[in-house]
Amino acid sequence: MPRRTSTEHPVRTPLPRGFWVIWSTVALDLIGFGIVVPILGRYAERFGAGGVAVGLLFASFSLAQFVFAPLLGRLSDRIGRKPVLLVSLFGTAAASFLTGAAGALWLLFVARVLDGASGASVAVAQGAVTDMVEPDERPRALGLLGAAFGVGFVLGPVLGGLASLGGVHLPFYIAGSLALLNAIVAIRRVPETRRAGDNAARSERDGRAVRIWSIAIASFLAVSAFAGFEATFALLSQRRFDLKEGGVAVVFIGIGLLLVLVQGVMVRPITKVFGSARTLEAGLVINGAGLLLLAFAERWLLLVPALALLTLGQGLVTPSLTLLVTRRVPEQHRGEALGFQQGVSAIARVAGPAVAGVLFQHVSVGAPYVLGAGLCAVALGLAFSGSARREAAGDRARIPMG
Repeated sequence: MPRRTSTEHPVRTPLPRGFWVIWSTVALDLIGFGIVVPILGRYAERFGAGGVAVGLLFASFSLAQFVFAPLLGRLSDRIGRKPVLLVSLFGTAAASFLTGAAGALWLLFVARVLDGASGASVAVAQGAVTDMVEPDERPRALGLLGAAFGVGFVLGPVLGGLASLGGVHLPFYIAGSLALLNAIVAIRRVPETRRAGDNAARSERDGRAVRIWSIAIASFLAVSAFAGFEATFALLSQRRFDLKEGGVAVVFIGIGLLLVLVQGVMVRPITKVFGSARTLEAGLVINGAGLLLLAFAERWLLLVPALALLTLGQGLVTPSLTLLVTRRVPEQHRGEALGFQQGVSAIARVAGPAVAGVLFQHVSVGAPYVLGAGLCAVALGLAFSGSARREAAGDRARIPMG
């Protein structure tokens, strides 16, 4: 509970020592990711990759992350967050350097698989943050951690574009150097957040997992909808608004800044008033409304509020899903559960753009966003399920799954 002054005004509890070190670790990791992703497709074309090969190149990262994120999360439950985070950062550095030095397409695939396999840093950082703070402070802490996504969303592509002026390989070497420096600094500065008694006190694993399937499916649907928007918005903006690459970049920078504002400032007070489940529901409604409005936006008068609603909704949805996972799982399985959620989101970032691209090309310009609104509606139905409603009412019962 927050401390109160003599006049009964709440005083914001300081974040624990080490939080901003973890935050900066995640931000730098995502900046490196933002440097690589926008230019990887064109880079692969230098090795003879066509559209299918480029698609598989991106899919290989997500498939590796789907497999390894839960495994690394489980490992962090057993041996601690810090060593797994360091492995992830060093793996990211190696993958970026390998991408820059690659002389053949198959080496690019090896690098992407390595990057995906070591890509559990976000889930492990989320686990570390929830270890550090009391449950009442988790919305604020996870919201601030989510703001790191916005920072990477804004700075990564900008740095990547500037670095590419120095040669096609330079952005990957810069991303690798950032990850390597990040890992070296983390050795000294990142604290271990798993308490020494946690492993001793935990019961022997019997093969059962905590039931988080409804949250995982809701994550898949919500991320698919937003990823479909990200993948096709440049096409929509060119078709309907005649925006060039620079204009699209400015729009995405604005989206990133708004995400920072929503997750860094708005998530905590909203969650404090309404709770995690209802904040998730509100975010899905807002997200769906933004997508539906975007489907029919042919003038700036509709486009601007559509993008604002979409960004606001996504900014509320992402940390709320994470909060529900941390509340529904026992402490000793938290890293594994967050890794599983991250892996499911990675698959959604493959499925969403693929389906949205097919709909855009073969159905209509607005079809991907109508589908996205429908996906948000289905996710909302899951959020209204009995288990989520009990979560909103404060039932913290743990429900095992056979």
